[in-house]
Amino acid sequence: MSVVPVPAVRPGTLHRVPEPVPEPVVEAVGVTVVDDVAVATPEMEPIRIIGWPDPIIDRLGYDPRSLYVETFWLGILGPTCTWLMRRFAAGLDDNPDGFDLDRADTARALGLGDRSGRQSPFRRALARCVTFEMARPAGPTTLAVRRRIPPMPRRHLQRLPVSLQDRHAQWMTPVRSSPALEEARRNARRLALALLASDNTRPEVELQLVRWQVHPAIAHEAAQWAWAYRAHEASAGRPA
Repeated sequence: MSVVPVPAVRPGTLHRVPEPVPEPVVEAVGVTVVDDVAVATPEMEPIRIIGWPDPIIDRLGYDPRSLYVETFWLGILGPTCTWLMRRFAAGLDDNPDGFDLDRADTARALGLGDRSGRQSPFRRALARCVTFEMARPAGPTTLAVRRRIPPMPRRHLQRLPVSLQDRHAQWMTPVRSSPALEEARRNARRLALALLASDNTRPEVELQLVRWQVHPAIAHEAAQWAWAYRAHEASAGRPA
């Protein structure tokens, strides 16, 4: 059997294969997004929270503290991200122009401790808000967050248990207009106004209406209407 000689390799003929260049990284307010996946950066300085205006979602979406979000979005966003969105909503209710969030204090308030590092529970929850487009960086130390959470997209809805999918279908089923429906809407609005006058919050009003067997869609609309009505009356200087 003949042996085929292997040619000698001359110095300088081997070239080092370059390392793959990572995708551009966008860093802001403690959130890093790589390949559309948000991870956390080490900083824990306070950040500025402002609203994320969206005419469509602001009209069709749900308050982060609403029964809809607790029922359907909780299993997708996760408990910590959901609680963060609730905190953001409450803060923006009190400070519509924005407010400063102390991340260390907020993490401890949510029971997450003050552990630092890229994998700390608080930073992962903050990054999850960005990943699911509930928030977005708006500057080196500013985070814009949604005041309303959108209706559940089909791709996320399919991840929920079948029982919740069926409940969501019932929730979103439009009720046909009729004299009885219009009367139900008027009654729901009157009840919502009375509940707000008793110092209930908007999410509490919606939840109580659902407990009183008001259709979830009507309960949501009535709570929104009552809140807007009282805000209008207050701005006009008239007692609500």
